[in-house]
Amino acid sequence: MSAPVLAERLTRLGLRQALPARLATTTAFVVAALPPWAIRAVLTVAVRGARPAAAPDVLGWRTAVNSVSRRCAGQGCLQRSIAVVLLARLHGVAPAWKTGFRPDPFVAHAWVEVDGEPVGEPAAVAHFRAVLSVNPRPARP
Repeated sequence: MSAPVLAERLTRLGLRQALPARLATTTAFVVAALPPWAIRAVLTVAVRGARPAAAPDVLGWRTAVNSVSRRCAGQGCLQRSIAVVLLARLHGVAPAWKTGFRPDPFVAHAWVEVDGEPVGEPAAVAHFRAVLSVNPRPARP
């Protein structure tokens, strides 16, 4: 992915927060190396049965992921977005995952959304054309 780099919010994490964030970023690094159809399949399975996440929680998990990984805090938007979904899933919820592009000038990007709004992203991301997406669907009662 290639989106402009903005200064990401970082915070100092205790072991209780850093360990799950590192697990999510490490797993996301492996998943991000897969072809797009496989990434979508992995995330579809991962979010199955999850309740939709709340935006403040997703922003906190995004900050945690950025705080433990320089790649995620920089140009690793694909790894970051996957890691946020995985970290949220460890908490029983999941945001929507999207990847898409802006045609002119061409920029590809991956991000997470809550209620159709990108979380922790510049406003311009709302104008990207989504190509792949995975949305949480709660388990049926």
